[in-house]
Amino acid sequence: MIRPLLASTALGLLALTPACADSAQTGGKMDRAEIEKIVHEYIVAHPEVIEEAIYALTERERVAAETAVKDAIAANWDALYNLPTDYSIGPADAPVTVVEFFDYRCGYCKRSVDWVQSLPAAYNNKVRVVFKEHPIFGGISHDAALAALAAGRQGKYNGMHVALMKLKSNDELTDKKIDDIAKELGLNVQKLRADMKSMEVQKQLADVISLGDALQVDGTPGFFIGDTVVSGANQPAIDAAIKKALAG
Repeated sequence: MIRPLLASTALGLLALTPACADSAQTGGKMDRAEIEKIVHEYIVAHPEVIEEAIYALTERERVAAETAVKDAIAANWDALYNLPTDYSIGPADAPVTVVEFFDYRCGYCKRSVDWVQSLPAAYNNKVRVVFKEHPIFGGISHDAALAALAAGRQGKYNGMHVALMKLKSNDELTDKKIDDIAKELGLNVQKLRADMKSMEVQKQLADVISLGDALQVDGTPGFFIGDTVVSGANQPAIDAAIKKALAG
């Protein structure tokens, strides 16, 4: 990042220096080498210019990114918070909704599953948690997401969701294990597999993936509370966002 900023600063100084040079000399013009020498000497003597430029650029980029995400949330509000086909825990009329985008092979998602499941009770049923499958790792992650959605059609979404998250290793997530979990939950495995291939479930997952892309969810877990985004399993930040939403 420093080199582009240095070049930008140098170009700015190069644009200004000839005018100064003209006034300092008797109508003569300095050549480029002389101007570049002055610029170099100035930057060496005032390195804080680079630090200030980096900070200003970083801050502008941060503000622009936050604004873009907030605009995307506003444009996709109903799909994010009010989609009737979503599965959730907690009261439907809870004043605060937390949306989690996750992947069944995401280690941080697995480690935080118990905490996420406890949120409604922890906030006296004033919090609802909505689950959004976002299988960024593809492959079996995609199949697991379809299996959870298909399990929901037999009334066992959360049971399948938690069981898949509780697998201790990514290597344990296999088609056979999905079927084994389905049997343990009392699901009709043949129907589960048929539903996983159905247009309705396929579209349901595709729509969530598209929503995640629109909201710039490029990692898991990703949490949304109102217009606040928390990347990663940052429990203190999520708690702070929930408390702010409840107070506001």
